[in-house]
Amino acid sequence: MAGSKSLDLGSKIIVALDVDTRGQALALVEELPQARIVKIGLRLFSAEGPSLLEAAAGYGKQVFLDLKMHDIPHTVAGAVAVCASYGVFMLTLHASGGREMMKRAAEAAAQAADKQGFPRPILLGVTILTSLKDAELVEVGMPADAAGQVLKLAHLARESGLDGIVCSPQELGVIRRELGREFLVVTPGIRPSWAAAGDQKRILTPRQAIRQGADYLVIGRPIIASPSPGEAFQRIRQELDSPDA
Repeated sequence: MAGSKSLDLGSKIIVALDVDTRGQALALVEELPQARIVKIGLRLFSAEGPSLLEAAAGYGKQVFLDLKMHDIPHTVAGAVAVCASYGVFMLTLHASGGREMMKRAAEAAAQAADKQGFPRPILLGVTILTSLKDAELVEVGMPADAAGQVLKLAHLARESGLDGIVCSPQELGVIRRELGREFLVVTPGIRPSWAAAGDQKRILTPRQAIRQGADYLVIGRPIIASPSPGEAFQRIRQELDSPDA
């Protein structure tokens, strides 16, 4: 899988551009020439639209478009086709949307990318949001077993043609045991030992997550809220590249 074989572990870092405006986002991109992948989420995409994807690509960045789509199969397939036509590197949809929704999305992504001459985007099924704890799962009608639910949704995502999942680093062990190394795993909820946890509940450090089998690490505030985002990125990369990482 892309990233899992890379000698430069810094290429596993996805910088989350969790800001409000195009200007703020592109200022960060300029400060982070070392970063290969940037995440544009629902907040920023809603504010600035598709032109920001082209702008980020103009800086040589690959875009992880994190919209967490969840709707009827026809609607999601159409939205995925549009996003694939932008040439994004990664795209998310909720695995809880079901088998048909994910299958239609995978088909639409392949068709749209082929039509535009782009590589097919990596499709990732979002399992359980890292902001949720077991008690909160019960409130929305799920078992108080985040790991079990993540594993169930991961199997469904793979069977439906997705390339991987998004899950908390806490579930990495069970995912790797059950699904092996070929299924891509992207992990938010990553906080360096020197950074605050914020509103993420199920977290690990970057080094711990890599050791447990993460392919990509989504890291936002520890980098973008730093007085020097470039230095923060380098500090994390040095941790990952150290001999005992």
